[in-house]
Amino acid sequence: MNTLQFADYMVFLVYFFIVAGYGYWIYKRKQTAKNSASHDYFLAEGSLTWWAIGTSLIASNISSEQFIAMSGNGFKMGLAIASYEWMSALTLIIVAVFFIPVYLKNKIYTMPQFLNQRYNGDIAMIMAVFWLLLYIIVNLTSILYLGALAINGISGINLDLCMYGLAFFAIIISLGGMKVIGYTDVIQVVFLIFGGLVTTYLALDKVAELNGQHGMVNGFNYMLNQSGDHFHMIFKKDSSNFPSLPGLTVLLGGMWIVNLNYWGCNQYITQRALGADLKTARSGILFAAFLKLLMPVIVVLPGIAAYVIYTKGGLQTELLGPDGVLNPDRSYPVLLNLLPVGLKGLSFAALTAAVVASLAGKVNSIATIFTLDIYKKKIDVDCSEQKMVQVGKWAVFIAMMLAVVIAPHLGIDKKGGFEFIQEYTGFVSPGVFAMFILGFFWKKTSSNAAMFATIGGFILSVVFKFLPNWMNLEFLNSTGFAVLVPQENGTSLYEIPFIDRMGFVFVICVAVMIVISLFDQKRGIKSKGLEIDSSMFKVNSGFLAGSLLVTGILVALYTIFW
Repeated sequence: MNTLQFADYMVFLVYFFIVAGYGYWIYKRKQTAKNSASHDYFLAEGSLTWWAIGTSLIASNISSEQFIAMSGNGFKMGLAIASYEWMSALTLIIVAVFFIPVYLKNKIYTMPQFLNQRYNGDIAMIMAVFWLLLYIIVNLTSILYLGALAINGISGINLDLCMYGLAFFAIIISLGGMKVIGYTDVIQVVFLIFGGLVTTYLALDKVAELNGQHGMVNGFNYMLNQSGDHFHMIFKKDSSNFPSLPGLTVLLGGMWIVNLNYWGCNQYITQRALGADLKTARSGILFAAFLKLLMPVIVVLPGIAAYVIYTKGGLQTELLGPDGVLNPDRSYPVLLNLLPVGLKGLSFAALTAAVVASLAGKVNSIATIFTLDIYKKKIDVDCSEQKMVQVGKWAVFIAMMLAVVIAPHLGIDKKGGFEFIQEYTGFVSPGVFAMFILGFFWKKTSSNAAMFATIGGFILSVVFKFLPNWMNLEFLNSTGFAVLVPQENGTSLYEIPFIDRMGFVFVICVAVMIVISLFDQKRGIKSKGLEIDSSMFKVNSGFLAGSLLVTGILVALYTIFW
């Protein structure tokens, strides 16, 4: 039943007032402090502890696309979709060791600032505008609309009202700045994890009931016995899921581009650590890596549970979309509707926490880029610190209202979920990552090379998307580069799996950038290298021990579920 009872609303209101009240207390406490400059508002400079950084990273990352779309992928393809989460844990360690020291040593606070400092103002401005458009039109609208759809499916509350409610809640938190977001994210993650684990437990208990048993362990064992094919991490080429997760290249290829670009070159994420000292930032990122290991339990296992229940004759009508066709993305909301009164309210609060935290983090990044990299540089160069904060608050409000207005018209619910977001973000990720990684570690990388990566990387991604249907299909298929992918209209087309496509584009971008940079060096064009020394990458024993533990857990998981 897609309605909430009085007890559910009471649980949700407790969550709302805890988060809002704590956020207001942090905001008033911040006002009394002497540091109220723009860096405090946008970065919470020196204010966030390691545990606040770690939880804020997770709260910003986990949203409706994970709860709804990744759970739907769990229904369709099983545990393999957890690669995005588990490989993120290892990626976070790499970012903490090699990326964050470069940013902090060179006092870099925004990604466009890095591009300006390392290359030139033209590239920085192009990417600043691009990131604003991407964050508002793709990310903010997707989080908002998918979250509203999920809440509508659980509560029966009008869809538009859900969107306005989520936007309002996120704006309240965002107007307090990064410090308020960072510390309220701690509470958001507590609700997210606790409520998510409750949902997983009860979903597995429902599965156990199919075998006349009860309990999470019995339910998990029954899923292993009944749907063992949903517990393989690496797909073979004859699998229908191969185009989404193409075998070993998940571990050795383009998945690294996805993760390293997202966690290391993304304002939305790195912003949490850029206001801290190196030790605190690294500790917070390592904490986020441990939390990442837990996420598939919360967002993927419920999808597999829904699949098992469906194959045994349950949820036959509940999982159908408005068009009468099975829609795996309905898995998580349908499971929430099976929860008892009170616990449904807790899980409802967990889902809301995930959406609101992501919205707040995303819109704060939008405000940061607009204010520091566009307004301050091009519109009002001499604006005061206080005015920059006010501009940032207006940017928060305007960006959120734009998302509310345009989200219903983008057909987000019809384009699929998690895979769609990953694939189409991947059109720009390889070029951007190539520009960042060479800019970090090769001082000869030139501005012309970076410009090629910015524009050429996108063009190459488009070319590789359609290449199999421009060339000899049988040849491409026989080489293993292209696979047959079903389309929404019922036809099938040969495509290069998008994860492989990202790997190819990245390698080409790096190679061409090296050639351009060497050519520019011969022409006497000098490059602006960053301040880097080997001592920056040394870690303390505690961080090393934690990193080895995360790595060991990942090796064990992939060994068990290979």
